[in-house]
Amino acid sequence: MELATETVTHVKHWTDSLFSFRTSRPDSLRFRSGEFLMLGLIPGADKDAQQKPLMRAYSIASPEWSEELEFYSIKVPNGALTSQLQHVEPGDKILLKTKPVGTLLLDALLPGERLWLFATGTGIAPFAAILRDPETYRKYDKIIVTHTCREVAELNYGKHLIHSMQHDDTLLELLGKDSLDKLVYYPNTTREHSTNTGRITTLIRNKTVFSDLSLPGISPATDRAMICGSKEFNIEMRSLLEGFDLQEGSRSDPKQFVLEKAFIE
Repeated sequence: MELATETVTHVKHWTDSLFSFRTSRPDSLRFRSGEFLMLGLIPGADKDAQQKPLMRAYSIASPEWSEELEFYSIKVPNGALTSQLQHVEPGDKILLKTKPVGTLLLDALLPGERLWLFATGTGIAPFAAILRDPETYRKYDKIIVTHTCREVAELNYGKHLIHSMQHDDTLLELLGKDSLDKLVYYPNTTREHSTNTGRITTLIRNKTVFSDLSLPGISPATDRAMICGSKEFNIEMRSLLEGFDLQEGSRSDPKQFVLEKAFIE
């Protein structure tokens, strides 16, 4: 397993249970927006020198053109990795397996008019990369990102992402003039009341999301989708999209939707 040792450059704690961090990027690393890497920590001095580092899959939240790597993580108090990872600070070292993989790739989708990005929790991470990729705006007339969390504060990472994109002149120049006019952000919460309250699957079934966004619905002729969340969410969203006659695709066999099958602990 080819590992690179990289340096943490920035850490941001969004809530008591969510944080993001950036690291240096290996010179040789090439990846596509939407992919993930295996990430881990160097075993401490008190550990067996022969012990293999514990590695977990983390979606790359930074776009492929970025000079740094960004990751977005939940804090699991007793998690084998996150219980330690949540305490990293700038200057600390982490390990990366320099072979990116993943299924959330634009090439896995047939051409279409609208791209739906359905995320729950930290599942917004790969979409943070895709939303900052010029190819996304070349391929689609409208990009709709839905982000479902339990409480309003858990939406902060996504809200900051969208706001920063709208005010980053360098990014706007890279994406193309008026590209962000295509972007629609639809956050929703399931436990705390907000502008859009309810599970996104419920809001799709009762057509609230279509009414809110003045859209006719989801059709295999026009709509493409990516899904990233818990296993249960992915399964439910797959069933919903199949109910709209969309088919799951891959890079070798592009169709109307794809979902990510790798999960953080």
